[in-house]
Amino acid sequence: MDPYVIVGAGLAGAKAAETLRAEGFDGPVVLISDEDELPYERPPLSKGYLLGKDPREGAAVHPAEWYDQQSVELRLGSPVSAIHPAEHEVELAGGERIRYGKLLLATGSLVRPLDVPGGDRARTLRKLPDADALKEALQRGGRIVVIGGGWIGLEVTAAAREYGAEVTLIEALAQPLARVLGEELGAVFADLHRAHGVDVRLNSGVKEITADGVVLPDGSTLPADLVLAGVGIRPDTRLAADAGLAVDNGVLVDTALRTSDADIFAAGDVANVATPQFGRIRVEHWANALNGGPAAAKSMLGQDITYDRVPYFFSDQYDLGLEYSGWAPPGSYDRVVIRGDLGGREFVAFWLSGGRVLAGMNVNVWDVTDPIQDLVRRGTPVDPGRLADPSVPLNEV
Repeated sequence: MDPYVIVGAGLAGAKAAETLRAEGFDGPVVLISDEDELPYERPPLSKGYLLGKDPREGAAVHPAEWYDQQSVELRLGSPVSAIHPAEHEVELAGGERIRYGKLLLATGSLVRPLDVPGGDRARTLRKLPDADALKEALQRGGRIVVIGGGWIGLEVTAAAREYGAEVTLIEALAQPLARVLGEELGAVFADLHRAHGVDVRLNSGVKEITADGVVLPDGSTLPADLVLAGVGIRPDTRLAADAGLAVDNGVLVDTALRTSDADIFAAGDVANVATPQFGRIRVEHWANALNGGPAAAKSMLGQDITYDRVPYFFSDQYDLGLEYSGWAPPGSYDRVVIRGDLGGREFVAFWLSGGRVLAGMNVNVWDVTDPIQDLVRRGTPVDPGRLADPSVPLNEV
């Protein structure tokens, strides 16, 4: 029997391998990684591990012995150079070819480079060794410039302040997270970081990175002992595109996570999924890898799968914790409803279109994810007044 091969040994790939065995598949399973690390989860890299609160091995999806116990052939440090769909083969960088019966692409994303002179001087945070190096640097304190006010930039900024570093945050838009949350909610995070001593520079940019620091558009220089760029990621579609699979902002897959080739599937960051509720979307967060990998594995086994999870992510910054459920890209909503104390950073925000809840974010309010996701799934108009009223239980809105 030809192996079921998984290219990409992050959370999605490792959970897919786990699910193949849990669902009774007893054929060969090969899990291929271009990294030398055991498959690991990424949230600790900018959260618990970076802060020194969680052990390095805590990021691992499974302990080392699990792969032998489950007869999963784990190929570490083995970059894949090509996929040959006609031959049902995966080619490794050294020329070795591995046949597959079914193939899962879980290749994740690549860090977007900082496209300015000297941009390669800036550190990035995507892999476990990046977190090792960044953690060591943050422990020395000093002056740190973070470029990009997205989730990674804000979480690293919070970690740097907790280590006692002096931090300047540079964001090109009017507020952090404006593309995700809009300016009103983005302002909450700008104020949060200012309250913790961060010099937040909005509507700002970078001209150059030098040995002395960050050169701003006006020619002035921000001295920096460390510069971190968090300007986004892009799906790693090279293998899929070279193999002739349909690609457009990710690998295009159907509701069962099948690509344009019936024997090739995709999950996690790289998969652009045709969902029943949200249309075609690509989600870059932990929960999508956690749930997408198992769904793809079941689909590979011939089970009738419809991948319709409500997108979900979480973040921790200082004493603020949040969970976000749903899908509300810019331009998709016409109203934001706040339930609770926005200024006190203890609230739930809802993004609405025509009275329908597209997404909800609970900030320092807990045990409401299920009713928020129910509101999103339901897709029927709600009364904004009742939605905003904390005395009305969410499951009664």
